[in-house]
Amino acid sequence: MLLISLSIIIGLILLVWSADRFILGAMGLARHLEVSPLIIGIIVVGFGTSAPELFISAIAALRDTTGLAVGNALGSNITNIALILGITACLTPLVVRESIFRREFPILLLATAITWIFIQDQLLTWLEGSTLIFLLVLVLFFIGRSSQDSHQQLDTESERASEPNEHTKTLTQSIFWLFLGLILLLVSSDMLVTASVKLAHIFGISDVVIGLTIIAIGTSLPELAASVTGALKHHTDLAIGNIIGSNIFNILGVMSIPALITHYPIPRDAIYKDFIIMVALIILLMILAFNTRNRGGLSKLSGIILIGCFIAYQVSLYLRTTMSL
Repeated sequence: MLLISLSIIIGLILLVWSADRFILGAMGLARHLEVSPLIIGIIVVGFGTSAPELFISAIAALRDTTGLAVGNALGSNITNIALILGITACLTPLVVRESIFRREFPILLLATAITWIFIQDQLLTWLEGSTLIFLLVLVLFFIGRSSQDSHQQLDTESERASEPNEHTKTLTQSIFWLFLGLILLLVSSDMLVTASVKLAHIFGISDVVIGLTIIAIGTSLPELAASVTGALKHHTDLAIGNIIGSNIFNILGVMSIPALITHYPIPRDAIYKDFIIMVALIILLMILAFNTRNRGGLSKLSGIILIGCFIAYQVSLYLRTTMSL
């Protein structure tokens, strides 16, 4: 019991510190590459912090528990929007730029629509999985090319945050802190999840409840730490980009990985309940962002609304699971 408690405490401390180093490296890289923090947030931070979901998805396919991969991808996206952006917006207003409405949101909606079409037969095949992976590569190319074509430069917020005392001075240092921070983020997240599961078992909580709460939130801990830390450092582009990038990666990458290993069935509830809820949250986020874009971005009220949606979803998920037992 003492060792488990210490693991949780150490994991939390390590998580916060590694998130700070990760953001420092990401912003330094953005400065050296002369691209906007939004692009770094989507490509580097967003996709990098999705590594836990990717790992779980691959292991689930190898162990023939592909339902876990689907639930992990959809559950992480729901958590990213409702819980992580909700918490971050409660801490500081999140500015959503016009470019996000023109480019990132449409990409996320298109990826979601294509995936929805593929899973209507409750099966994801190798060809469909390969198509989703190919689309992911296209998205990366498109975002990178768009950044070059528009010559996006760091904004005044990033310039203020990139003083020598706060950020690394060389490209090598930026890359070092980026990768070290990412590795420690994953290690600390795994430590927290493992310790939390053991603690839950000690108190007699069922595996179903553990899976619906600790595991779902645990794989999103890197996104939470990166978004909150980035927002508190006034890099709101990084926070928004992190979530959008992670969600695109989960839809096109995490869900498709098992299909490259084996054709796998998609539970009906996941298609017509969880997937629908995920789409509804994407639309809600767009509405909230659009309505508040001229008033400082996503406000604390928007954050409270998103967190309320997350709590309601968790309650409905728990009731649905217990009623089926």
